Amino acid sequence: MSNPRNIAFNILMKIEQDKAYSNIAINNAIKENKLSGLDSSFLSALVYGVLERKITLDYIIKQYSKIPLRKIEIKTKTILRLGILQLVFMDKIPGSAAVNESVKLAKKHGLLKSSGFINGILRSISRADKKYDLPDKSNVLLYYSVKYSVPESLAQLWIDSYGDENAEKLLCSLCGRPKICARVNTLKTDKASLISELSSESVKVNEVPFLENSLILSDTGSVEKLSAYKSGKFHIQDLSSQLCVDFLCPKQREIMLDICAAPGGKSFTAAEYMRDRGRIFSCDLYDHKLKLISNGAKRLGITSIVTLKRDAAKAEMPLPLADKILCDVPCSGLGILSRKPEIRYKDNLISEDLPKLQYKILCNSAKYLANGGRLVYSTCTLNPAENNDNARRFLDEHPDFYGISIKLPEGVSRAFDENDYELTLMPHTAHTDGFYIAVFGKKG
Repeated sequence: MSNPRNIAFNILMKIEQDKAYSNIAINNAIKENKLSGLDSSFLSALVYGVLERKITLDYIIKQYSKIPLRKIEIKTKTILRLGILQLVFMDKIPGSAAVNESVKLAKKHGLLKSSGFINGILRSISRADKKYDLPDKSNVLLYYSVKYSVPESLAQLWIDSYGDENAEKLLCSLCGRPKICARVNTLKTDKASLISELSSESVKVNEVPFLENSLILSDTGSVEKLSAYKSGKFHIQDLSSQLCVDFLCPKQREIMLDICAAPGGKSFTAAEYMRDRGRIFSCDLYDHKLKLISNGAKRLGITSIVTLKRDAAKAEMPLPLADKILCDVPCSGLGILSRKPEIRYKDNLISEDLPKLQYKILCNSAKYLANGGRLVYSTCTLNPAENNDNARRFLDEHPDFYGISIKLPEGVSRAFDENDYELTLMPHTAHTDGFYIAVFGKKG
């Protein structure tokens, strides 16, 4: 029988040593080990829990360990993180099970000398009335860093960019699994029919009031196993990305360019807006990502998408003149830390080079917009250098373009003052991932 704790340990080691992506590693492990719904949920909770709280967990280790954290071997440290997560942050796990299973795990992986050390720390935590102390609030960056398990540099960026209140609300949003959002494939079904079919498979469905044909799903199990998914009646896509396409306003018989398209969700949604009548050129640099787009389009029954292998930064391959262009550029991913928690520990989390690359891609892409056309620039990050600054510079340096005012959907508000042609979506103001959208038009 597969042991979720052991599988979680192996995944966390893969992430530490091979920089594996958490979501892919978890999905692969669930399939390979044929885990039940209960075991797969426990596995996900363990892996995501450690990744979401790694700085906090290490801070707790330091409060109980006589050995400096830097001298604790990574396998031992990983088992300690798993054990502390269960003891401190998972209410339904008996303390004895958390301690005993951690010791067993250490022995299983040949850590005989470390097993006593692990046992001692975990038992001390288990017996303590107050499990740990946070840093004093007088050092707000350290306090935020430990409480929300983020680098101090990220807390500083969000305080400087968006103010104290927004910063803390953003930090609060990073723990816990994000909701699953779906887009109805109107080429094959309608919203009411899809809701009925999903409900028959015991999936809980809530409609999104501010965005037509958008649904929030829960109790899905493995989404890929649902009959409605297999038959291409919906695809998974966060509301932020759906709004991005909505603001682009693709229409039938238009030509559209999706510059950095993989894995293809925005192209799929655009094709549905266009009733699959027109042409969407979905571009990406890598063959395996283009295959993802092609396979997704095939499942959804979309024929209007053409994939192109292309380096958006070099723009060596010319593109057709387009009515609509979606320029969703590579970014630091600070808006999706709740989906990919390992991103927050990257060395170059706040890169000075990314904004330059993004701006280059935006300028290269804008060349292909027809007069009177519309271009959307977007990222899934929360960093003004990658977002507002690039948009402002683009308009300053391209007098033939202008900003198109964004009409906010009901229930979506601005977190701070910004131009009416741009919108920074935040979990607490829009119920979406962190995301940035700027809408430009080209003079006719």
